[in-house]
Amino acid sequence: MLVALRRLIADGTIKPGMRIGEIATAERLGVSRMPVRTALRALEHEGLVVKLGARGYTPRAVNAETIRGAIEVRGVLEGLAARHVAARHLQDEERDRLAQVLAYGNTIFEKGHFVSEDLDRFYRYNVDFHELLLALSSNPSISLALERNNHLPFASAAALALDWDDLSAEYVHLRHAHEEHLAVFDAICAGDAVLAERLMRDHARAAISNGRIFKGMRV
Repeated sequence: MLVALRRLIADGTIKPGMRIGEIATAERLGVSRMPVRTALRALEHEGLVVKLGARGYTPRAVNAETIRGAIEVRGVLEGLAARHVAARHLQDEERDRLAQVLAYGNTIFEKGHFVSEDLDRFYRYNVDFHELLLALSSNPSISLALERNNHLPFASAAALALDWDDLSAEYVHLRHAHEEHLAVFDAICAGDAVLAERLMRDHARAAISNGRIFKGMRV
């Protein structure tokens, strides 16, 4: 639900100024009002929608530079987290936790194509990887800085705008993102802090290049 609404805003189906009402949106997406309400509150937290009093929500007007800048900042912060993790050398239990998350990611791609449920699975896996990496950095200042940055539209690693209408393209796009996660893990295990940081920064920048999903915002 959250990803579906985010995508409708990202691709311009729902434009700034258009009202997003709980009842109409629930009917449009074939769900009850509660998940719509929860999703809209989450999108408000992200800064992607603004409340129209009792009349619902509307997408916040944002531009390409705002989105690019916020994602670049995330890349710097997550790159710093990866550098810290690699530099301090993980304990076996910590390495195993990361490996288990990535192993779950492998299962999403093993059949060679996507069904719609796989997008939800990838969303959960992606959030788990990014959150665990941040936790393992043991640097609360990075978490605080990311929390502030995540209030900007599409800044968070969780702010995926996925396309259920083109599962083949999403398979290719998200498999590449997964392979980037694996490369970061290898650099961390090798203790290569410089490489881990660079790979994590590049991983964030790759989100900017996926411009087709942001066509409604002209990114």
